[in-house]
Amino acid sequence: MARWRFRRPRTEGRRRWCLALVAGLLAGCGEGPADRLLTGYQGELAERLALPPPAPEAPANIGAFPERAQRLFEIPETREGLLDVFALRGCHIANLVAGRNNQLGRVAAPSQRWLYELRLWRRLSGCWNREVPDTLGEGDRQRLARLTRRKTDQLPRASWNALFASSEWTGSFSRASAPLPPDELDAVDAQLPALAYLREATLHQFDRRWSPDSATLEGHLKRLRDRPLTAELLRALMLAERRLTEASALLETALAESRCPADGAALDQGPQARRLAAWLPRLQAASRRWLAAVGALLDAQAVAPRPAVAAYRRRWLSLTRAEAPWPALAAARTRHRALATSLRRHCR
Repeated sequence: MARWRFRRPRTEGRRRWCLALVAGLLAGCGEGPADRLLTGYQGELAERLALPPPAPEAPANIGAFPERAQRLFEIPETREGLLDVFALRGCHIANLVAGRNNQLGRVAAPSQRWLYELRLWRRLSGCWNREVPDTLGEGDRQRLARLTRRKTDQLPRASWNALFASSEWTGSFSRASAPLPPDELDAVDAQLPALAYLREATLHQFDRRWSPDSATLEGHLKRLRDRPLTAELLRALMLAERRLTEASALLETALAESRCPADGAALDQGPQARRLAAWLPRLQAASRRWLAAVGALLDAQAVAPRPAVAAYRRRWLSLTRAEAPWPALAAARTRHRALATSLRRHCR
């Protein structure tokens, strides 16, 4: 019997355990360049207001990406006898099925399994829409129709599974990460073409005029593998929101106690304040572009998202929900600017 099925890697649990261990080790370390900039600004602000600097709290980590079983669709195996496959030889699927079922095919990367499903659907549907059905007996003609319908129905779920089973994609959301350093925002431009290509491939999977290229696909996935960019951006947003909230508490104290900057110094003219003012808008702009591209890729999928993935997207990737990292930082910046403006007016 020819068995057409995706083999599930057995290393998922071990890999997640290792990532959790590394995440725990990272939690005890400093937050790096981004945190040094933010706490430096807090210290500078506290000095100008003659207040003790806040005791920085460790920001929470991002949420865990859904487990494999929560993010993938179940796709039933397709079982056909070898003679039945041979009977459809006019569709030229025998070599494809044999390649999928050999040792290398069973351990192929998710991206290559998707390319297999795409090629199989194109051959079956192309065969059905040519003269081949007229040359088949009734049983084989019904078998071809059944296989074509099944693979047409399964292809969007196979496309989703290829994305959400790939280590390149799931690795982008790794909790074993650190906030993106302020001078590495160019990483967004380096990885955006990968998201654009994956979206194009998803949108055109039923378009026979579009031809996927394995080398191009793997090249873009390799770029995503370079770093867990989604996680790095989310953690930078969360860190900046936490530190700005702490800095805003200094401004609130100054207002409550009628404290004004020493010697009339401007709150936003210190070296750390200027560096922060240059970085935060760039962080927001870059992360907005990235999160919008991630959203566009998810929206391109031809199936409703798995509930756990939809929930993760709402909580962590949203550009509009107040509790998500990007809107939370935007709100923290607005509040901080408003408090600084109130203090300047008070001290005139």
